[in-house]
Amino acid sequence: MLTSPLPPVLPGSGTDDYARYMRTDELLALQRGPAEWVHPDELLFQIVHQSSELWLKLTRSHLSRALTHVGVGEVGAAELLIRRAAEALRLITEHLHILRSLPPAQFAVIRPVLGTGSGFESPGWRLLRTASTELDIAFSRLLSALRLTATDLYRGTAPSDPLYRLAEALVGFDERIALWRTEHYTVATRVIGQGVLGTRHTPVDSLSKLISHRRFPTLWEARAALMDASAPAACPGQVQR
Repeated sequence: MLTSPLPPVLPGSGTDDYARYMRTDELLALQRGPAEWVHPDELLFQIVHQSSELWLKLTRSHLSRALTHVGVGEVGAAELLIRRAAEALRLITEHLHILRSLPPAQFAVIRPVLGTGSGFESPGWRLLRTASTELDIAFSRLLSALRLTATDLYRGTAPSDPLYRLAEALVGFDERIALWRTEHYTVATRVIGQGVLGTRHTPVDSLSKLISHRRFPTLWEARAALMDASAPAACPGQVQR
């Protein structure tokens, strides 16, 4: 038996409290409508990117909160937030998969209405880069206060230790950025090809150069240092290959 809907009690526009709290009327009006489309797949392209900006907004919030926790030594709370942020990056990476179904001829129709707009101008990614730099500095300061280097942490701290777990959460977050960049590059080349200039006249192949960039470099360098230290010494006269 269906019950009649309850009248809304929250302030704002919308026929019910779900619409008023989620602001669905405003949210669903943010996309170009059919009368504005040059091709119906504009809706696909716009929703993928708009939803990514929302997830990046959440990611930036989590990193900011994690930064506060690291500043006062609350490493467990920081770890939880960073792992959530990494999960948000996993989701936006999966969002990109659907763009693989966009035929090149159809995107060629859509591309002119983008103007000079480019993913390089994404506010979400710009703020994420700033937040991750701040977090890298804060974590380095925490290690310094504890009289540890990143190599010391990996060499002498148990993997179950909260500080070790926080370091690994940062590495995992960095990996998620690299995986997103890899997917972004492969989707871009699948749709528009290699050797093509993007909307900002930037070669699409330049995206591949960003994949190896690290936001938390000392944690990656520590791994290399440990491997170098464990490598057998070369015998005199031994040829290195």
